[in-house]
Amino acid sequence: MMHSQNAGSLDTVEPQDADYSYVPSLSDDLALLILARVPLSEHAKLCFVNQRYLSLLRNGELYKIRKEMGIREPSVFLLASGESRWRALDPRLGSCRDLPELPSDWCFTSGDKESFCVGTHLLVSGRELEGLVIWRYELLANRWFRGPPMIGPRCLFASASCGDFACVAGGIRSEGLRAIEVLNSAEKYNPHTRSWELLPNMLRQRKMCSGCYMDGKFYVIGGVDERNRDLTCGEFYDMERNVWDLVPDMINVTPGFARSPPLVAVVNNELYLLDAPSNQLKVYLKGSNSWRELGPVPVRADDRGGWGVAFKSLGNELLVMGSAQNAPGIRVMTICTCCPNPGSNNLQWQVRRSNGHHSSPFVFNCSVMVA
Repeated sequence: MMHSQNAGSLDTVEPQDADYSYVPSLSDDLALLILARVPLSEHAKLCFVNQRYLSLLRNGELYKIRKEMGIREPSVFLLASGESRWRALDPRLGSCRDLPELPSDWCFTSGDKESFCVGTHLLVSGRELEGLVIWRYELLANRWFRGPPMIGPRCLFASASCGDFACVAGGIRSEGLRAIEVLNSAEKYNPHTRSWELLPNMLRQRKMCSGCYMDGKFYVIGGVDERNRDLTCGEFYDMERNVWDLVPDMINVTPGFARSPPLVAVVNNELYLLDAPSNQLKVYLKGSNSWRELGPVPVRADDRGGWGVAFKSLGNELLVMGSAQNAPGIRVMTICTCCPNPGSNNLQWQVRRSNGHHSSPFVFNCSVMVA
C-alpha cells in the first residue's frame, strides 16, 4: 500500500491495491455502509487504500450514500487573523488540518473576502488585481479552483446554503475600488453543474446584510440601503412561488453602533441572533415577528461591533468563535457550542477548543460545510 507525506489533489493520487486475501471479504453493499460512517477528517486516508475507494471519493458516490443514510457531518472552514491558509476544523473531535494554499494574487490574499459552503464546495469571493473573483475549494479533490464568477459580481452580500443550492443576494457592484451601486439582484449556485442562475430581484436594495435558510425559504435580513440608511426589514425568497416577500421590522438596530452584518444562524429551523451591542443570544419568534433573549454568549462581540466573531449553525448546535468573554486582554481564540432551546434561558455553553496558536482571536471568514 502506498503512503504519502504530502497528499495533495485526489487527481494526483495513484493508490496500489493491497493484498488483503487473508481478510474475509465483505459484500460491496456492506462495505459501502461501513465506509459511509468514516468521519470526514479521515477521508483523505481512504484514497490510498485502493482504486475503488479513490473512485468513490472522486465521483462523490460516498457522499451521496452518506446523505441517503442521514449522515450529515459539519466541518468548519476558517481563516483567522495571523493565518496564511484556510483551516478545516472539527470542534467536536478537536481535529484541525490546513487546506492547500489558495493560488490567488496578493490583492485577494490581503483583501476582504466573503465565504459560504454548499454541498462539498467552499466558495470564497474577493478582489484580485483584475477585479472581483471567486475561488472554489472542492472537498472531493482537496484542491482550489478558480470560478465560476457570479453573473453579477458583488461584495458585502448575503448568502446561505439552501438545500442543494447556495443563494446570494444584495451587496455592492463596484468598478475598481469605487462602489457604483447597492444591489437588489440575487443568484443561486449549483454545485453539481458549477454554474450560477439569476433569481428574481429582491424588494429592497441592501448591502452588509445577512442570509439564512429557514422554513424552506432564503431569508435576507437587515443591512444598509442605497441611501446608507439602516434597514430593519427582512425579506425571503419563496422558491415554490418564485417571489420575494417583505418582513417589516424584523430586526432591531442600535442607533450609533457601528456594526457588522447581523450575526444570525438557524438551528432546528429556529432563527438565532447574536446581538453584538449586548452580547446576548436571541431567538426569533415567528408568530409575533419579535425576539426573545436567551442569555449571554461566551465571546466578546461588542468590542468590534460584531466584526471578527463567527456565529454559525453546527448541526443541531450553535457555534461561536472569538475572544473569550471573561478573559480581557488575552488574545486567544475560543470556540464554544451549545444546543439552544427556544423556550429556555438556561444556556449550556461548552468550550470545544481554545487555540493559542492564533496571534489574534479575530475571525476573517468562517463557513460550515455539511456533508
